[in-house]
This record gives sequence, structure tokens and C-alpha cells, in this order.
Amino acid sequence: MADPEVELLAAALRRDSADLDLYGAVLTAKLTDALPPGAVRVTRRRSLGQRLAGRPGAVAEVGVLLGDRRFTLFTHEGRLTAEICHEVRDVVLSRRPVGLDEWLAALAQELSRAAASNARARTAVERFLT
Repeated sequence: MADPEVELLAAALRRDSADLDLYGAVLTAKLTDALPPGAVRVTRRRSLGQRLAGRPGAVAEVGVLLGDRRFTLFTHEGRLTAEICHEVRDVVLSRRPVGLDEWLAALAQELSRAAASNARARTAVERFLT
């Protein structure tokens, strides 16, 4: 039987996942302050017009590093694509494409696991659930 807290966390993550720009903003806002520096990475793609206007550009990729797993969400050929990587010292040892639901469930599970032993991660989980 699934952990109810993990189920709630996955539902909260899923709620904002339709648009990568929105999802990038949500992950950045809710996790960046709560997790260690560098745990959340957002890569943006900016046109020349956006650069000249000082706008941040569209989100191209969102990555969350928890332990030795990196959860990456990006657009590929106009579609939202998710993968889970096993990473050690910035070296990707394995890369597994997954569906968005599996990605969300795995991220929620890893956040829940981290929250059990880390007060900052616990804060991140609480922010998603409220």
C-alpha cells in the first residue's frame, strides 16, 4: 500500500505539471529555498528579443537533484519529456526515460525519503502540501 503522504505530494506536483514554464516556476519557488543550494536547476531558452528586453525566457529544462538521483523534465519536439538519472559527482551513470506520472511519483517518494532525515526537505514537502 502506498504512503498517503507520498500520494498527496505526487498529486500536488501533478497539479502544476501541464506547462513546463509554470512547472519550472513552481519547482523553483517551492524547492529552491527548502533544498540545499544547487539541488534545483532551471535552464531557460531566451531569444535575442527576450535578452534585449531583460526577460528570463521560456523554461527549457527543470532538474531536481536528490541524493544520487536527478529528476529532469524538459521539452523535446514540443512534448513534455521526463527522465530519472543516476548521477554521481555530476557524472550521469544511467538515464531512464519515464512517463510523467512515474516521474512525479518517484520525485515525491524521494522528497518524502529525504524529508524523513532532513529538516530542509521536510519544509519542501510541507510547502507542496499546503
